Amino acid sequence: MSHLKHPITTTDADNLWTQMTTPFEFAQKVAIIAGGTGGLGSALSSELAARGCVVITISRAHIADPAHITADLRSPEAATAAIAEVVARHGSVDIVINAMGVVAFGPVNTTSVDTVEELFLTNTFGHIFLMQAALQNMSQGSVLVGISGVIAEQNLPGMSVYGASKAATRSFNEAFGREARRSGVRVIDARPPHTETGLASRAIAGTPPKFPTGLDPIHVARRIVQAIADGETDLPSHTFTP
Repeated sequence: MSHLKHPITTTDADNLWTQMTTPFEFAQKVAIIAGGTGGLGSALSSELAARGCVVITISRAHIADPAHITADLRSPEAATAAIAEVVARHGSVDIVINAMGVVAFGPVNTTSVDTVEELFLTNTFGHIFLMQAALQNMSQGSVLVGISGVIAEQNLPGMSVYGASKAATRSFNEAFGREARRSGVRVIDARPPHTETGLASRAIAGTPPKFPTGLDPIHVARRIVQAIADGETDLPSHTFTP
């Protein structure tokens, strides 16, 4: 695994950006999917495996599978340990996609402190901890993906705290992408519309409103993986239109 040893000049950064926008080769790349046992995470895992990646999933679920790591990424120590375990097993980390998340519904005045904390711990803090740990172990040409979602583009009544946690993630990805670029690592912020992952039915608080039928997770996964292939860095909601 190689790391940049010297300060990067403007010319160097431009050269790195050219490298980052060349077609991405998936064969034998090591990919981590946080939340990889969920609806979208499973679809992403299948899509990357089909392209030849070695895929490792991470979640809080205890699963007897050598390609799965049980970890609570709300802890920075757990995030660091999970990345270190993948590097120890496979020698590198080339793709990291954060597909983990929780949702809650209801007006602000009935949202508990515990719910607010859980939304930000999982959706925002956990994402930051994972990205911090991953970037320190990635070489030029690697890719990091954060899924902030359409709610980060326009927040909605009854979802204000959830939307705020995702908007914070989007803001982080924007600045983080500029920092990671200096090391030749690409960051993608993906904002898919409502997707049929089942997340709303597992809300940690409140009752979900009546949503129209969402996108197929397979379609969303393929769009995100194609963005990795094509050198994209920003996936607004309208780019997921079937």
